[in-house]
Amino acid sequence: MKITESYIVNKDKFKDVNIQMPLFDDVLMKQRTKEQPKWLHFGGGNLYRCFHAKVAQDLLNQNLLETGIVVVENFGEALIKEVYQKNNNRSLTVTMKVDGSFEKELIASTSDAYFVNKNEEAVATVSNYFKQKSLQLVTLTITEKGYGVKDSAGQLLKTVESDINVGPKYDELTNTMSQLAYFLLKRYEAGKLPLALVSTDNFSHNGDRLKEALKTVVMGWVSLGHVSKDFATYLFESNNVSFPYSMIDRITPGPSEKIAVALEAQGIENMVLIPTSFGASLANFVNTEETCYLAIEDHFPNGRPAFEKVNNVYLADRETINKVDLMKVTTCLNPLHTSLAITGCLFGYESIYETVQDKDLLALIEYIGYKEGLPVVQDPKIIDPKRFIDEAIYKRFMNPNIPDTPQRIATDTSQKLAVRFGETIASYVNSSNLEVKELTFIPFVIAAWCRYLMGIDDAGNSFEPSPDPLYEELFSCVQHLRLGSDNDVHKALAPILSNRELFGMDLYLIGLGAKIEKIMEQLVSKPFAVRETLQIMIREEKF
Repeated sequence: MKITESYIVNKDKFKDVNIQMPLFDDVLMKQRTKEQPKWLHFGGGNLYRCFHAKVAQDLLNQNLLETGIVVVENFGEALIKEVYQKNNNRSLTVTMKVDGSFEKELIASTSDAYFVNKNEEAVATVSNYFKQKSLQLVTLTITEKGYGVKDSAGQLLKTVESDINVGPKYDELTNTMSQLAYFLLKRYEAGKLPLALVSTDNFSHNGDRLKEALKTVVMGWVSLGHVSKDFATYLFESNNVSFPYSMIDRITPGPSEKIAVALEAQGIENMVLIPTSFGASLANFVNTEETCYLAIEDHFPNGRPAFEKVNNVYLADRETINKVDLMKVTTCLNPLHTSLAITGCLFGYESIYETVQDKDLLALIEYIGYKEGLPVVQDPKIIDPKRFIDEAIYKRFMNPNIPDTPQRIATDTSQKLAVRFGETIASYVNSSNLEVKELTFIPFVIAAWCRYLMGIDDAGNSFEPSPDPLYEELFSCVQHLRLGSDNDVHKALAPILSNRELFGMDLYLIGLGAKIEKIMEQLVSKPFAVRETLQIMIREEKF
């Protein structure tokens, strides 16, 4: 059977392979969405397919929502053509449990999907959606780099500079923020209609970052006379447009070949992985974990779906959501993930599950989570921080069926450090009873990342670091370091550790730069020095 078949007419086919089906008519849902769209989403990747689309599906199943989500994509043309359009915008979610079993659900809540680069018809259609009074929210999962408008030196990216100069001419715009600003201009022109712009990407204060990135483009247009100042006022100073904070959490790795084979063996067709020109594989299914959280600031100027009726979705005020987000992104999950990713790559591991079977790496994240992170966590009350770490380390990371890799998580690490470690470091700096110089394992991970940038693993073998927009710049700093040689570590690390864009501060000025350099000297002293150094630190810091 195929996931494109009618689950209303062929219900037994879906039951025979244990696929949970939607409880609504997706044909009717699509028609209603065209007439009165409520929800647009930018970035139709795996996280969207297994989380946002699932939230909408749960509401549709309860008759609490009549319309679906319209997906807008400006990067993955193959994703739209091969995955969305060929499957009637449906997807199969495979939830992998610790005991080895997995559940399957047909997700059919995406009403349409458009690729908006070099596609005038798609741009016109999406523009029309933005003009509709019924539109309540636009959510985004475009990764941290999707919000980038400046380089590490604080200068405008060339693409953004060009976009500002040409003004709101969509076919000449290349940056995601510029393209979004174009669509928002259409909503402004339709009558300054209200809207919530909800970043659901994995970093702190994501609503503010989205707002500031858009402001960079829009104020650039204003200064050159491309748009009126009133447009900027509408977006940033009125009550018409909101930029809520959010926290999202669901480990969603790339599609697993093992899962694909299992699905095909069950008689579900077209589940084989689809190769792409950019390296990653696509699939008509998404494999993900059981645990998930979505917390959103309840600020929607044009109303919102009944999110409070969905399991694992939390609504609260900005302060509470900020605490939830900081808990997860800066202490209780993301720093642990990044720590495993960096060291896992250096130790040659190819799955997160393998990394936590390594007693040294398990101890590393226990120290970072419980000893260095928890003391500065602000308890958000709606989610318990200690339980969150317990669940992350001993349930989620320990799930052998989650095919997540250190290499995937290490992608774009330069864009994540300020949030995943810089916030905790700043909390120590600002604390009246904690000393930043007492931090041990966060400095170790930062040193290990510098060691990782060399592209040489702990055994002395070369490996290919994961993609990172700043990799060439960073590699140029460490490329002259050699294992076992008389290295000038300070010269290599000074441009990195003093970079405020990377860490949110100059690590030398707060007293950590020299400590990280000292650790780095050990890490480059010989092959296998990363593990040896970590083991020594664990013995010395036993708690």
